[in-house]
Amino acid sequence: MRRDSKPRPRSEAKRGRIVETAIRHFAERGYNAARVEDIAAQLGIAKGSVFQHFKSKDGLFFEAYKKAVQSFPRYMQAPAEAQAGGFFEVLRYWLGRTENMVRDNWASYRIYLVGNYGTDLALRREINRFLMEEDPYGWREFVNFGAGRGDLRADVDLDMIGSILEWTMDRFQDALLTEELDPGLFRKSGSMPEKKEARIEQFVDLLRRAIGSESAQAAKKG
Repeated sequence: MRRDSKPRPRSEAKRGRIVETAIRHFAERGYNAARVEDIAAQLGIAKGSVFQHFKSKDGLFFEAYKKAVQSFPRYMQAPAEAQAGGFFEVLRYWLGRTENMVRDNWASYRIYLVGNYGTDLALRREINRFLMEEDPYGWREFVNFGAGRGDLRADVDLDMIGSILEWTMDRFQDALLTEELDPGLFRKSGSMPEKKEARIEQFVDLLRRAIGSESAQAAKKG
């Protein structure tokens, strides 16, 4: 008799509970301090039962990371008025919403930080592959939106623009919230404005100068 290979509903529900509990543990304790036996104990199941669903602690964290980042809004979920302002206005909107997103979804943001800064190279490689293949934030759609509006330079490859933006936006948002990750970005010396709004405006202006079309830059001057 041929056995159905689809996961059973009860098994999927149990898997989901394990991931949700793991998100809280990894968020509160980080990767190294979080223990699979503590996650299992909270759920009232055996440690081996966790490993039946996730082959290793790395595998469990990876599933927690994927669920966490998939809970974040995609770039093109910005309000219509932000989209009407164009590509760089959408960037400014999400930068301004950074603190709200973290406050509303603290555990998921902590998992994102742990995945980016608190895991080893092998796990980070899996995370990078997931981000590239699945594009959970919708970078490709967003960059195509900017290109279609004529907001982006036509002489730079769109994949290159997407990669640059993904890296710089992530780092800038992290630094806005946790400056210890990159204390050199906001040095207190010189004439750097202290207000986050001014920092955001300068950052968006730098991006516009680097990858914005002439019309986008002219619109800013106007």
